[in-house]
This record gives sequence, structure tokens and C-alpha cells, in this order.
Amino acid sequence: MDMNILKYMAFIETVEYGSFTKAAEKLNYSQSGISRMIGDLEKEWNVALLERSRAGVRLTSDGMKLLPYAKSVREEYRKLQMEIDDLNGLRSGLIRIGTFSSVATHWLPNMIRAFRKKYPNIEFELLLGDYKEIERWLAEGRVDCGFLRLPPDTELETVFLEQDPFLAILPETHPLAKQEKIPVPALRETPFILLEKGENMEVSEILERLGVRPDTIITTWDDYAVMSMVEKGLGISVLPRLILKRIPYHIAVRELDAPAYRKIGFAVRNKKTTPLAVKRFMEYLDFRDKE
Repeated sequence: MDMNILKYMAFIETVEYGSFTKAAEKLNYSQSGISRMIGDLEKEWNVALLERSRAGVRLTSDGMKLLPYAKSVREEYRKLQMEIDDLNGLRSGLIRIGTFSSVATHWLPNMIRAFRKKYPNIEFELLLGDYKEIERWLAEGRVDCGFLRLPPDTELETVFLEQDPFLAILPETHPLAKQEKIPVPALRETPFILLEKGENMEVSEILERLGVRPDTIITTWDDYAVMSMVEKGLGISVLPRLILKRIPYHIAVRELDAPAYRKIGFAVRNKKTTPLAVKRFMEYLDFRDKE
């Protein structure tokens, strides 16, 4: 790789991770090597890019101005490399995917396994986040493609994949577990464990649409923590069906009597400019449920 491009990447990754150490791990360099490359940039450009302290690193005002241009150079270099890979018949390359945990756990292993049978030299980088983060990564060029809830809030080109219903989960000994379908009003009668993070208020929005305000006692973004707490009898919850595949917990899973869904899709910024490797990967989206 061109040394100047590597310096730009050292700068960008250090900012994104907030740490020389984490940037070094990502780029497979020593911490001192990353620090030296950024120091070289500062000398070449005659500016201070980062403020260094025991708490980590942060951008200077000059660094803030120059970071978008460094990212643009990195993205154009990546496009150049992908074009070279395209011309070489996908003998090498990298696909960066933004995804949330249930897709990464239950769909992507099958899709990647099937894809790599034909294209064994293509590598993958998976970034796990919530819907908002994945949309932002797509807009910034941090990932090439991503799995999202549809419709997205930003302008992206999407492919609908599946309608995923929300289900109630309860302790196996809970009185409501005897019913085939859980009446929605009953959700407000038992302590509730809420799956939620920042702006991602999907379950809250579903409950509000159903006219329910539950007695929420715990809020967390860890779906396995939700299931564990329900198993221990701390409360009940509502989760998407995809999360509940092959779970190790002893909990009762029931449909709601007023169905609610999320639509899961696959997104890219622009299909016309999408790298060939990603276009080929899109041919394997139907392999998500094949064992």
C-alpha cells in the first residue's frame, strides 16, 4: 500500500477508535508506528492534527477540517483497489458490511459461506451497530453495504428481504405462558424488560402503536441480557423473531394477538457505483436461511 495512503488511514482509524492502540490493532501495526505516521503527517502539513492526553486522543480544530479530505482520499483509493479487483476477476477484495447482531448471528454465516465457495479470496469486515449507525456508516462510506430496518431515514437503494414479527417472551412459569397468543393489554400488567438503545426505540414505537405503556424496570441493548432476565423471572419482553432463533434460554415465546412487524432490508448507497464484489454478494442474499 502507498505509504501516504497508510498515513491517512492511521489518522482516520485513530480518530474513529479514539486510541493509537486500537488503530494499531485494526491496521496490524505497532502503536509507535501509528503514532509516528501521524507525526509525519503533522510535519508534512505543518499542523497539529490530534491532541494527546492520558484519556486518549481527540481532533484539533485543524484536524477536524482536514479529516473529511483524508476520508475522501481513503475512499477513492479503496474504489481504485476495487476496480483493480474487478478487472482481475474478484481474485481479491474486501466487502465491508454494516449489520445488527441478529442478522450477523443467523443470516450472514450461511451467506458468507456460500459466497466464499465461489470467491474464496474475498475478505469480509463486519461492523455491528444499530439502524442509525449503519445508515451513517453507509453515508460516510465506512461500509459498502448494510442490513437495515426499512424504510431507511436517508436516501439509500434498498432490497426488501423479510418481514420479521415481534413476539412476546415470558418466564415458562408465567400465567400468560399458558395462552397461545398474548393479549396486548396484558403487557402492561407485568414488569417489562425493554430492548432499546439511544435513538433506536423500535420496541417502544411498536408498543406505543399498540396503545401499551408497560411498566419498564430494566432497559438494555443486549438482547441476550433481555432473555436471561426474563428466564430469571424479572419480567416479560417483546423481541423480533429473528433474535429468538436457536436461543439457549428456557423461556416461553408467544405471538401477540395484534401482530407487529419490522421490515428488514439490504442497502447500498448507489447500485451503479457499488463495487462488483458487493454486487456478486447480493446474489447470495437468499442463502440467509439455508443451512
